[in-house]
Amino acid sequence: MILPPVLLLALLFLYPLALVVRDSLSPDGAGGGALSTRAYSDVFGEASFRDALLNTIGIAAGATAGTLVLGFVLAFVVAFVPFPGSRALSRFIDVFLAFPSFLITLALLFVYGTVGMANGLWTDVTGASSGPFDFLHTPWGVLLAEVTYFTPFVMRPLLAAFAQTETAQLEAAASLGARPGRIVRQVVLPEALPALAAGGGLVLVLCLNEFGIVLFTGAKGVTTLPTLVYGKAILDGDYTGACVVAVVNVALSAALYGLYRMLLTRTGAHRARPV
Repeated sequence: MILPPVLLLALLFLYPLALVVRDSLSPDGAGGGALSTRAYSDVFGEASFRDALLNTIGIAAGATAGTLVLGFVLAFVVAFVPFPGSRALSRFIDVFLAFPSFLITLALLFVYGTVGMANGLWTDVTGASSGPFDFLHTPWGVLLAEVTYFTPFVMRPLLAAFAQTETAQLEAAASLGARPGRIVRQVVLPEALPALAAGGGLVLVLCLNEFGIVLFTGAKGVTTLPTLVYGKAILDGDYTGACVVAVVNVALSAALYGLYRMLLTRTGAHRARPV
């Protein structure tokens, strides 16, 4: 029963990955000849690779932090603050998860682009020749697009966790005189930590490998590892260098996922210990 899924995984994922690793170690980029790490030395010595690595880690970390904060606040409001349409909003989050990332980026361009609605409204009101909103082509624009797109990935597990939270605990804490901030910090947040860790780990890995948002924002000077792979393979014709960057990207994602699993295991073991 286990053999067919393992063979399918090896055929669709492990074999192509092995080819990429082999080609990254081939001097001629065709998988032939003696294996060599010269391509790794060449790529690691390029300033474009170092900039792409720093941009990838910085944007992924910033987007993950933003989605954790925004997702927790929005999920808390949807779960515990009654308002008309809360159930419809919760269902819309499930639909939002199916949207492609470039669609959200295009929506932001229509709103905050140089010829978007915000700048158009500004010029109509003030009579200026151009509007003040011109940040989508910067790292801040990429960060805004990724936070906007990936926040529901944090909200979904949080809403599931909040659905299992006993409201009697909140009512008891409030009846004992606890302020709202203390209730959130000592009652709600501990119950939400596993869901936050799951959503944050997923968002971090997805942001590390995000390509569409960076490409569609057209951010000048913002090169990440996925876009560097595209540039080397398609624009420069450097297939070996593209394989090197791809291997680094896969290794970075796998390392962060392993770290996430280790921290999650230790956190679960700590929470399971009797007090």
